[in-house]
Amino acid sequence: MAEKKVKADKKIVATAGIYDILRRPIVSEKAARLSENNGIAFEIAMSATKEDVARAVQAIYNVTPTKVNIVVAKGKIKSFRGRGIGTQRAVKKAYVSLPADANLDLAAQNA
Repeated sequence: MAEKKVKADKKIVATAGIYDILRRPIVSEKAARLSENNGIAFEIAMSATKEDVARAVQAIYNVTPTKVNIVVAKGKIKSFRGRGIGTQRAVKKAYVSLPADANLDLAAQNA
């Protein structure tokens, strides 16, 4: 029988498309509580999947996430004085759990 060759983990390179997946980090009270437990929240592209988000975080921040949860917040319906009704845009969010030894400082990297 032929032996199977074990592939080494490929290094994921940050390309232009990777930066389109993670739109911006979310700064809120919930995100602050999440960061106490080695987590971070991002607003992401509507077409992004959990695998895309994990690959983007690994490429940009050099940290392999342990878990990724995705939430779609539907746009609220708002009424305007005399102008009828409109809707706010829908937002797709990713809550990323990081390993315990990960140290991710977004303020230093975005400045």
